[in-house]
Amino acid sequence: MENLSLDIANLLALYRAGVLTPRAMVDVVLARTVGNNADHAWIYQLSAEQMYAYADALADKDPLQLPLYGIPFAIKDNIDLAGVPTTAACPEFAYIPERSATVVQRLIDAGAIPIGKTNLDQFATGLNGTRSPYGACRNAFNPEYISGGSSAGSAVAVARGWASFSLGTDTAGSGRVPAAFNNLVGHKPTCGWLSTRGVLPACRSLDTVSVFALTAQDAERVVAAAAGADGEDIYSRAVEAHGYDFGRAASFVFGVPRAEQLQFFGNNEAERLFREAVVRLQDLGGVPVEIDLDPFLKAARLLYDGPWVAERYVAIKDFFDAHADKVFAPVREIVNGAARYSAADAFSGQYRLRELKRQADKVWSAVDCMVTPTAGTIYTIAEMQADPIKLNSNLGYYTNYMNLLDYAAVAVPAGFQQDGLPFGVTLVAPAHQDAPLLHLAARCQQAVATPLGATGIALPDTDALPTLLPDGQIRVAVCGAHLSGLPLNWQLTQRGARLVQTTTSSPDYKFYALPGGPPYRPGMVRVKPGEQGGAIDVEVWEMPAHEFGSFVAGIPAPLGIGTITLASGEPVLSFVCESYAVADAIDITDLGSWRAYLKAC
Repeated sequence: MENLSLDIANLLALYRAGVLTPRAMVDVVLARTVGNNADHAWIYQLSAEQMYAYADALADKDPLQLPLYGIPFAIKDNIDLAGVPTTAACPEFAYIPERSATVVQRLIDAGAIPIGKTNLDQFATGLNGTRSPYGACRNAFNPEYISGGSSAGSAVAVARGWASFSLGTDTAGSGRVPAAFNNLVGHKPTCGWLSTRGVLPACRSLDTVSVFALTAQDAERVVAAAAGADGEDIYSRAVEAHGYDFGRAASFVFGVPRAEQLQFFGNNEAERLFREAVVRLQDLGGVPVEIDLDPFLKAARLLYDGPWVAERYVAIKDFFDAHADKVFAPVREIVNGAARYSAADAFSGQYRLRELKRQADKVWSAVDCMVTPTAGTIYTIAEMQADPIKLNSNLGYYTNYMNLLDYAAVAVPAGFQQDGLPFGVTLVAPAHQDAPLLHLAARCQQAVATPLGATGIALPDTDALPTLLPDGQIRVAVCGAHLSGLPLNWQLTQRGARLVQTTTSSPDYKFYALPGGPPYRPGMVRVKPGEQGGAIDVEVWEMPAHEFGSFVAGIPAPLGIGTITLASGEPVLSFVCESYAVADAIDITDLGSWRAYLKAC
């Protein structure tokens, strides 16, 4: 199993086929990781005995019942794993927790196997991965370049093929920048979705646990398994329905910053790749709209040039006061900056942030999501260490505002520079829009088709996952007068419905023009097994669930709502017709389309 791909879909298929066992999976991980830390990705690697214990706990479990059965994962070393030291990349600070963090325990309960704790910028302060006494973490593609941080080792472990996914944390971009620099998906969920109990804070009011994965579908699986309210976390938040799924829609609107607001810090290759990513979004059905990034950028500056710096001091106050000399110089400089802020400054900062959020939120009335570079450029380790504050600030240009403004974001691969280093873009949307973002990210990833991380393994052609996160929407297929531009389409649009897909049914239906009208209506009737039917043109619309009842109430007999099968095999609600009504109807199955029938008439 030397070339075994660790993408979750592949491993689950092997488990369910009986080809792979959790113990065999541990053997694969051990073969790849033991004595392999030249990239400085690890702070602590679990022993074979420790990993086998987690694998053996799955012996009597059903792979079909656990969403992450036997899936190996790595944990950023500011997140607790019971019985294993948490260092936050500061050996003098280390402690051994008795309990795992809530997010870690939920993943273990879902069947995942922890394999180690990963390196980070000390106390999760930095976006570059060089600020650690355990060594500057090296990029998975070129060891002279930074890995990105602070979740440095978490990204490298997945990119190298040592883990299927990993946990990071993201306050200023730490779950996205390393993803871009290592050709991964990096999902920063809605704040509070993943509990931070058992996570050493950086800025407690802003911190988010993040997920690094080989594919967007894998990230969605992990988030779905771990998300949910936690009564022990005051910042925890219940998962809310996302509504319209623009990520799977045939058409969507996305924002692009004004040209003068885009910064690539002299990196022409990154600029080229971003332009190409925008074109790919258009090819996927996206309509670009220019947006003003100014309020976002002003909010971003509050993170390090505002009173939120004081939260970094609060997180490690007792240790810092006693052992400031043990803290890396750039981290110490940032934490020391807390002293200049007063309580009055904290309130002023809150007022300013509310003002900027109101300005920034106006964009969501015009677009479904926004796309930016994840980072405008990448630096060598030597460059970063020579100018750590300024260059780190450059890395956060597109990321620092995200949690302050309470947005969800996913970084997705977007190609390679001529020098072989990866580039990524970030898709952004309001809170609770995680699923549509991940669905769009999956389509973007398929469109660019870079290999999985740094493994050289081709991106699999993965089918869309069934709904794993609540959407609050109902999908309904229409085939007649409710089609776009036809007389009853207003009954959909006035209820906030959006067109998701234009497709056909499976070839199992008879299609009739019913007597009566106007408005004139067709009827679909499923044929009996062995009878000849046809595929019928349909539009799939998505509407808020609370509007569905009034929509159904207006449907006259002999029509009703039932379930049809689309050409893809997916079942969906749709208009169906009672069989008695077709006795005097015209069979138009051969036309396969209500529009074709109207045109023929």
